[in-house]
Amino acid sequence: MVPSASPRDLLRGYVEVSSLPMIHLRLDEAINNPRKSMADIAKIIREDPGLTARLLRIVNSAFYNFPSRVETISQAVTIIGTQQLGALALATSVMQMFKGIPEDVVNMDSFWRHSVACGLAARVLGTLRREQNPERLFVAGILHDIGRLVMLTKATDQMREAILQSRRNHQLLFDAELALFGFTHSVIGGLLLQTWKLPGTLEEVVMFHHTPRAATKFPIETATIHVADIVAHCMELGSSAENHVPPLDEDAWALLGLSPSVLSSLLEQVDRQYIDAVHSIL
Repeated sequence: MVPSASPRDLLRGYVEVSSLPMIHLRLDEAINNPRKSMADIAKIIREDPGLTARLLRIVNSAFYNFPSRVETISQAVTIIGTQQLGALALATSVMQMFKGIPEDVVNMDSFWRHSVACGLAARVLGTLRREQNPERLFVAGILHDIGRLVMLTKATDQMREAILQSRRNHQLLFDAELALFGFTHSVIGGLLLQTWKLPGTLEEVVMFHHTPRAATKFPIETATIHVADIVAHCMELGSSAENHVPPLDEDAWALLGLSPSVLSSLLEQVDRQYIDAVHSIL
């Protein structure tokens, strides 16, 4: 039996106990406050030793490939910038939130490996397109399947059935979710980010990463995550419980304005950064 009548019903009672960590809210407020300095932002991050350690591991990894070691959060803020570091803090904070999902349903290490691969591919695509802040695309890639974690947490048995059905019928898990629930993880994820009051870019990208033509406000960002997700699946870097490679929307690829000749560079960069990024983030 379907556990809820609508996506909002599924989220009800969940978002209250899974609100974003307070440190992210304080960090976001400080980043967007012109009266706050880089030193103020660094001080907030230092109050969370776990977050501090994760961020320093990331900035000292091949993800950035700086020529000399970054020793302090103050240095990291100065070198990377407040918006970029805030985006990384958001991604790593959310990744700490989902615990207790049965291993026979989804392997969480593999799930986050897929998410990291998608984030890396999105960041590389953003760099190739000369985006000013490719870190926001990395965060969107990390969070693109977050709705599936909510479904796995709140409707474990039904998601187990959806996974079995997708394998039995050789169909995308996305389609099995739609058949069983009447909605998909993309919608749940978008609504969750909306509830958390995260940027509209993230909300739309997550909600439409499987159906990029439906994105009206941020079509390029959504197309980027759509392509990045397919790259991660094709490279078989982790798994979000999906057993098939989703189809590529050719209009999404065309919207990015990139030549097919960049694909070899894209794959090479993701492959080179992947292991180090996984070890730094997970």
